[in-house]
Amino acid sequence: MKETANRRHSIKPVLERLRFRRFSTVQLLIALAVLLICAPFLEEVEGGHLILSVLFSLVLIAAVFAVANRKRSLVIALVLAIPAIIARWINQLRPDLVHPSVFLVCALLLLAFVIGHLLQFVLRAPVVTVEVLCASISAYLMLGLMWTVAYWLVDQLTPGGAFSFNTERGVHSMNGFTGFYFSFITLSTVGYGDITPVSQAARWLAAMEAMTGLLYVAVLIARLVSLYSSAKPDDS
Repeated sequence: MKETANRRHSIKPVLERLRFRRFSTVQLLIALAVLLICAPFLEEVEGGHLILSVLFSLVLIAAVFAVANRKRSLVIALVLAIPAIIARWINQLRPDLVHPSVFLVCALLLLAFVIGHLLQFVLRAPVVTVEVLCASISAYLMLGLMWTVAYWLVDQLTPGGAFSFNTERGVHSMNGFTGFYFSFITLSTVGYGDITPVSQAARWLAAMEAMTGLLYVAVLIARLVSLYSSAKPDDS
C-alpha cells in the first residue's frame, strides 16, 4: 500500500504538468487564431490599433505559459516577454519615447524561443495527441508571426528601402496587417507579387521563410504519420 501511494505521488506531478501544458498550448492556439482573424478588420476601425496591441500582448503572454513547464524556460520567457510588452505599450501610447525596433527585437527573440520549445515538444512526442496537434499548429502560426515581426523590423531600420509596394492603395510600410499578410503569403509560397522585397536583408528573410514553410510542412507530416503508424496496433 505504501509503495502504491508513493508511486501515485510520483506520477501526480507529471500528470499535472501535462494538463498544464495542454491547456497552455490550446490557449496559445486560440490567441493566435483570434489575432489572425481580427487583424485585417481592426485596422479599419477607430481605435483598432489599440485592440491589436492588446491581442498581440495576449499572444506573447500565452506564449510564455506555453513554455512554463520548467522554471528555467519560464524565467527566460519572462525576461524576453516583459520588455517586449512594456516597450510595445509605451510605443503605442508615446511613440516619441520608444522606437518600435526595441519591442520588435524582444518579440522576435521570444517568438524564436517559444517556437524552438514547441518544435522540440512535437518532435519528441511519443504519440499523436490533441496536445501535439495544437503545438504543431501553434508553431506554424508563430513562424508566420515571427517573420512578420522581422519584416517590420527591417522596414523600420531601412524606411522605404526594404520593400516595393506594387499596389494602388496607399500602403508603404510593413507595419500591422501588411507585414502579417506578406509573411503568411511567403510562408505558404504563394507570392502574389504586390509586395516585393528589395534590400538584401528583406530578400534573405523572404527566401528563408519560404524554405522554412516548405520544410516545416514536409517534416511535420512525416513526423505525425510516423507517430500515428507506430502507435497503431499491428493487425497481424
